[in-house]
Amino acid sequence: MKIDKKLIKELSEYLDEFKLTEIEFTEKDTKIKVSKNNVSINNQTTPVIKDTSSIEGSNPIKKNSNLGIEVTSPIIGTAYHAPEPGAKKFIEVGKKIKKGDTVMIVEAMKTMNHVPSTADGIVKEICVEDGQPVEFGQTIIILE
Repeated sequence: MKIDKKLIKELSEYLDEFKLTEIEFTEKDTKIKVSKNNVSINNQTTPVIKDTSSIEGSNPIKKNSNLGIEVTSPIIGTAYHAPEPGAKKFIEVGKKIKKGDTVMIVEAMKTMNHVPSTADGIVKEICVEDGQPVEFGQTIIILE
């Protein structure tokens, strides 16, 4: 069997481009899985708090004096409120959360990416429904 180095390189570039931890490609009898070896998945998807008054939609978390702290999706995918169907939700309105707590999972290309909170706060609003598609930079929750 000949190894397609070009395909592996392309899959590796997708990891960085889409901020994924792993990707799998299957064609006929060939199956290639490429993954990053990280200390923690949270290091990949940790949002950053910045002043976004001049740069809209470029950071996974926004501070907005009118609404509170907006946590946004770090990637394009499907948002899930719980680790599996029927399980307890990660967060609910009124719940106090701490920095590092998982607030949601965003699934992209069959990879579940935990979205951690980078600030302490109380959940003021959950802005997306369970199973709803989300875009990069879309607000998923608001903290007060």
